[in-house]
Amino acid sequence: MKLAHIQIQTNNIEQTTAFYQDILELPIIEKDSDSVSIQAGNSVLEFVENPQFKSIYHFAFNIPENKLDEAIEWCKNKVGLILIKDQNVITNFENWNAHAVYFYDNNGNLLEFIARHDLNNSQTEKFSSKAILNISEIGIVNENPLELGKELIAKHNLEFFSKNDNSELFAAVGDDEGLLIMVQPNRNWYPTQTPSESNKTEVKIENNGAVIELKFQ
Repeated sequence: MKLAHIQIQTNNIEQTTAFYQDILELPIIEKDSDSVSIQAGNSVLEFVENPQFKSIYHFAFNIPENKLDEAIEWCKNKVGLILIKDQNVITNFENWNAHAVYFYDNNGNLLEFIARHDLNNSQTEKFSSKAILNISEIGIVNENPLELGKELIAKHNLEFFSKNDNSELFAAVGDDEGLLIMVQPNRNWYPTQTPSESNKTEVKIENNGAVIELKFQ
């Protein structure tokens, strides 16, 4: 399952454009006065301006499974990586066979670089923004994550993420390439103390040849 395009909100399109273009060094595909589309590997990240917007999103980027240490070095003069424990910035997701680091964008959105070791995507080139492969996760906040997951699966021929312990509090639909991460409101986004809130999100998924467009409020 691939997250081809996600659309989320920002309260400042100019600052957001500057962050993704100048700090993360990602190409701008299209920009006008109230929206910007950014190429993130094989995915498109689109921000739409809403001056009243004061919340945050969580999303992740897949990076080559052998490049996490290089990604950490690359981040050092760009963003402050979030400490997990004892000055360590790396989270080990044993059940998912993945390692990840977290940081914030200019909006306070919680971003993640995740290296999934079951994907055959290792690279020999030195890590740069060109090594960002795709958007691999987008957080969706819903009162009933498990029920929402079941609805999406029944309607769109998707599957629960087999490596995740899906529950009424936290459920994931998709696979290592792309995941909808569904959580209840006010559950803190790991590894922060920032509670999750339901925000307008649009997602275009490609799955087994089908294109699925989803809208969440």
